[in-house]
Amino acid sequence: MTSATPARSPLIGPAAIAAYGPLPAPGPHTAAELAALLRLLTGGRARLHTVTVGHSRDDASRAAARAFTEAWLDLPGRSVLAVVDWPEQAASWLRPARRLTAPAPDAWVLAAAPLGWAQLARRLGREPGWRAWHTFGFASLASLASLAEPRAVALAGQGALDGLRGASADGGTWEIADGRLTTCPPGRAPQTV
Repeated sequence: MTSATPARSPLIGPAAIAAYGPLPAPGPHTAAELAALLRLLTGGRARLHTVTVGHSRDDASRAAARAFTEAWLDLPGRSVLAVVDWPEQAASWLRPARRLTAPAPDAWVLAAAPLGWAQLARRLGREPGWRAWHTFGFASLASLASLAEPRAVALAGQGALDGLRGASADGGTWEIADGRLTTCPPGRAPQTV
């Protein structure tokens, strides 16, 4: 009888975290950012009605998640299936990942500090049903990718963020594809689902 090799942990180890140095804290969201995020989720071909909202526990991420939730629920026919929070450091990230994916929403909307988001993204990549291209975020999520793209890809895991889209503080939009962050200035048509 042979024993199965245990799956490698998706967690970022302490040495890797130290190698990246301090990561920026999320700043307060802006009205333009919230409006752009709502346009991404409702414009064009988007047929999104249910979302799960996730946020880290810092004040800026909490406020952004709350503002999005209120604005989303004000739109006709829209619902929030769950609001999930997580600490900046966790033992396994399994619980928040499963709480985000279990309701099977049309999309996920996230406001988070970069390190916690990178850890959670690694775990989400192992959850059935989660896809980065159905995930939208505030500017704080793009800050991870904009630090230095190869480093960010290494933190979150190769391909883990591809398809992730979101809004910039100035009302523009961004997308991560092939490990690179692409931005679109305000006023240009955002790419939608």
